[in-house]
Amino acid sequence: MLRFLRYCTSHCLQAAMTRLEEVNGEVSMWSSVRWLGYLSGLNLLLGLCLGLYTRWVGTAESVVLVVFILALLVLGAACVLYYFFNMERVSLSLLHLWFGFLLGLLSFLNPPAQEAGSVKGQAANYLLLTSVALRTLWALLERLLGCTRYRPAFLTSAERQELVGFAAASTALLIKESLSVMVLVVALAAVMVTLRTKALFAPLNFACFTVITAVFFFKSLRIHTNPFALACFFSQLICDPLLDFYFSGLSVTERWRSFLVSSGLKRRLSLLPLLVIEVAFLAVAAQKFADSEQWYLVIPGFVACVFFWAICHMVFVITVWGFHSKLSDCQRLCWTQGPEDSSLEKIMASKGMRHFCLISVRLVFFALVSTVAVAAFSWQESSSIFISTVLLILPVESLFHDLFYELGNSLGGTCVGYAVVIPTNFCSPDGQPLLLPPDQVQELNQRSTGMLSSVQRFFACHLIENYGCDYSTSGVTLETLQAKIKSFLELRMADGPRHDTYVIFYSGHTHRSGEWALAGGDVLRLDQLLEWWREKNGGFCSRLIVVLDCDHSLPWVKEVRRVEGLHVAVQGASLARVANAERRDPPQLGDFTAQWVDYNCNPNSSIRWSERGRALSAAYGVSKHWSDYTLHLPTGNDVTNHWSMYFPRVTYPVVQLALWCSGLNLLGVGSFCLRYLRRVKLNWFPPAVLDTQQGFKLVTS
Repeated sequence: MLRFLRYCTSHCLQAAMTRLEEVNGEVSMWSSVRWLGYLSGLNLLLGLCLGLYTRWVGTAESVVLVVFILALLVLGAACVLYYFFNMERVSLSLLHLWFGFLLGLLSFLNPPAQEAGSVKGQAANYLLLTSVALRTLWALLERLLGCTRYRPAFLTSAERQELVGFAAASTALLIKESLSVMVLVVALAAVMVTLRTKALFAPLNFACFTVITAVFFFKSLRIHTNPFALACFFSQLICDPLLDFYFSGLSVTERWRSFLVSSGLKRRLSLLPLLVIEVAFLAVAAQKFADSEQWYLVIPGFVACVFFWAICHMVFVITVWGFHSKLSDCQRLCWTQGPEDSSLEKIMASKGMRHFCLISVRLVFFALVSTVAVAAFSWQESSSIFISTVLLILPVESLFHDLFYELGNSLGGTCVGYAVVIPTNFCSPDGQPLLLPPDQVQELNQRSTGMLSSVQRFFACHLIENYGCDYSTSGVTLETLQAKIKSFLELRMADGPRHDTYVIFYSGHTHRSGEWALAGGDVLRLDQLLEWWREKNGGFCSRLIVVLDCDHSLPWVKEVRRVEGLHVAVQGASLARVANAERRDPPQLGDFTAQWVDYNCNPNSSIRWSERGRALSAAYGVSKHWSDYTLHLPTGNDVTNHWSMYFPRVTYPVVQLALWCSGLNLLGVGSFCLRYLRRVKLNWFPPAVLDTQQGFKLVTS
């Protein structure tokens, strides 16, 4: 055995020196930091071996000696797999599994008499603490130097192996204590996931887990544990997630990617363990009142509390199921459009997922509050299984609350679009559109067709629901256009609420005042369009964006800036009419549409609207209250419709309570001042590029 260990040690040292020679002269700060990780692992290995040896010397139990020998064999096997067979992943998985298992044994097999006077045992404990300090320093320097590659994963393979190993070591205890430790290990994993996903209640969950575990849990096990080994295990695992909570720059969808892209069947099956956890929590909570002397006082209060808890969690489960259904619909649409990562986020926004999550986060919050109330009412500090179950259920429910909260705040709103193209460039004195001469018909048809293709590309790129693209060479009457636009402005999403944004595109002849020239001498003025908008949008917080590609769009751009009480924007353009013989291709109708669509749909577009001397210049105008706009928030009717669509009638009080609490405005004065400052800034200092929060931008030259 000693010869085998000497061979493994000499081979590892030789491999390390060979590697050092390969990078000689190229040593960087990252190389120095990486050696801190190796040193931390070496201290951990020495601490584990010395701790096992001390346990064997103090107890003279053959089981400890067998475990010690197996640990050395596993170390040797891992080295052989790593260096001779290039099985790096298998080797590291084996090592982390055994590290977790050995730390569990050192934590639970800790005789008090031996711990009090063993110098070797104290040395092993100090080695474990040194390993934790080096591991923390290594992880911190990695992030400060920018050497960490953040991946969208809830738990790494090493973390899962160590958790499984520690849970396996708990089988050395009695069945009840072993089950409690296993549940605690799963709770630790849930806390790590809340930190990785930057959940809203992640710091609170971490603090509660740390305090309750240290103060109550291990005391309730009624065994003598090794605090140094426990601290080493928990610190090694919590270090990376805790630092990622601050340093990670992943977006919401990137942090939740492994969950959002998983199959619908797998996500729905995940509800089964969730239901098991909920039922187990209720069962262990009820054990407190099994032998209560004043049952006639305590049990009625507990039943009332459980009744409220049951209703809230019925809403919770139905909400999660509805979310899975909507996400599955988004996934199917995403698969038909391509494998781009960003397409799922756009599809979820276009399918009203933000509106669903804004309502759901209120309902899930009440489920979380009801769980805290039941846990506080039936608190059992002497029951390890109760404590571990509480520590598990709180972060699990917090994760769903954070998922709805983050998606509700990060996803864009829904949008619907309608386009009208009338390819006429001349108008008679009475306002009647005239057909072009025959020699220009072909050219104009090509431009108009290209314009329609650009608009459809714009709608498809930003997942704007296409109400229609009307094309008419003979003009459109006011009655026909009025019926079409009013029908367009009445559109709603499939589940009831209005769309957040309505986009109207128009290209055709206009008078100098900006009025649209229609068939029969009729015109469409901006105030008429806004009157239709007020009629259809009364009481709702949607917005209207009008995109014009015509000769005289600037009058509407200027006129909309005087509009009050509505969220309306007009994007237009100005075509330079300069007599220059050298200019072979003066700007014409359709050029602005092609450039504006390319600017908003092509991330690598070379178009610069701020260039001086542009023959085609853009301009936009917004109403005075445009900056007050926020994406559509659920109203009382929206919540009521949502409840009637998804939930049974018995849950109505919980839904109404959630609506009432969310309607409390505690920052009214501050929000009013901030809204006024934004309004002044946008009206006095409008930006050259205005983000609409729908993926596209309004521009001015």
